[in-house]
Amino acid sequence: MKTKFLSLLVMCLVAGSLFAQTNLNAYKYVIVPNKYDFLKEKDQYQLNSLTQFLFEKYGFTALKEGEAYPDDLVKNRCLALKSDAMKDPGLFKTKLTVELKDCNDAVVYTTKVGESREKDFYRAYTEALRDAFTDIEALNYKYEPNLAATTTTTTVVAATNTNQEIQELKNEIQALKEKEAQQAASVAVVPVVAAEKVETAKEAKTMEAEVKEVMNSVLYAQEIENGYQLVDATPKVVYKITKTAQPNLYMVNGENAIIYKKGDTWLIEFNTSEGTKQKELNIKF
Repeated sequence: MKTKFLSLLVMCLVAGSLFAQTNLNAYKYVIVPNKYDFLKEKDQYQLNSLTQFLFEKYGFTALKEGEAYPDDLVKNRCLALKSDAMKDPGLFKTKLTVELKDCNDAVVYTTKVGESREKDFYRAYTEALRDAFTDIEALNYKYEPNLAATTTTTTVVAATNTNQEIQELKNEIQALKEKEAQQAASVAVVPVVAAEKVETAKEAKTMEAEVKEVMNSVLYAQEIENGYQLVDATPKVVYKITKTAQPNLYMVNGENAIIYKKGDTWLIEFNTSEGTKQKELNIKF
């Protein structure tokens, strides 16, 4: 019975390791912070530099926080994991754990607790960190891009439907203009007819303005690498957005903003010095 239990435990550990490896292999980069919360200074005891070195040693592409990031990472921050090291309490031992989070701050991997009995802080922290990294080493990490199947059918159909709606509005405007011309040619010119002409002209101008507003407000989603570019009827690229791990949530490239769907409505949310601001968007995917 004891042998069966030990065998089951080993199988669970192996399965957990393989699952973690598969998850981490989908990420191309690891971002290492410049300072850990449990230390007072940046890269104190060279612990952050050692973290970057160890990630590189075990196959990762490690970047320091704030440095110039590669173009693909700038376009898609979800290609990177954010690393952190945390100190566990202990009287006679220095204990450190390494944690990895995705672009949504969800923890995707945590190492074992690395330990050291050294009294010197420099040696204790580096030894505990190296001990924690034995779990990272065991993963045998290798980057494997996770390509999702995409289709443009929905975008084309949505754009076609919108164009039809705009054309119908144009046809109505033309019909109103023709009606106005017929009334102008009428022999019996009375105040009532004149009033109708004025009203008809107002209606035509109003509907024409509505058409222009519809054409200017609709943004068409055109698929690009790792996301979409949103263009108006000009066509002009208004926003470039990058996919995230969450459905219907996108990062806006070059701006401190996100675009997400709430119910049937698409919203863009900006972070400003005055707080968070929202604006409704008419997006056709």
